[in-house]
Amino acid sequence: MIIQVRYHGDIPPLEKIPQGDWIDLRSAETVDMKAGEYRLISLGVSMKLPKGYEAHLVPRSSTFKKWGVIQANSMGIIDESYCGDGDIWCFSALATRDTRIEKGDRICQFRIVPKMPDVTLETVSFLDGPDRGGIGSTGAR
Repeated sequence: MIIQVRYHGDIPPLEKIPQGDWIDLRSAETVDMKAGEYRLISLGVSMKLPKGYEAHLVPRSSTFKKWGVIQANSMGIIDESYCGDGDIWCFSALATRDTRIEKGDRICQFRIVPKMPDVTLETVSFLDGPDRGGIGSTGAR
């Protein structure tokens, strides 16, 4: 499977390492953030995903520990229609402390997954499946 990548600026090329299912992305700029500040951080790439796929973008496991930032929207979804030269991928960051992210720092990762198939939503009066009891129904163990 081929993913076409356009690089914006001087950043190292992406690589898929054999021991992982995710591909690291780097900050394409040096960013200073104050606690409580929100910012879109450029990742310096645009991509053309294969037809029928979307990318899931999440922080790396060390991102919060190193920089004190979380991804403001929990997970980024980039669908195959976001594929032009100007469709530059970004990381939606919220700083929990004052921090500095250097250009080239690996701050997030992505993987591609098949898009949801076409579905039809049907309104019904009741569901005939078993009722587990709602949120928290498995109790404390």
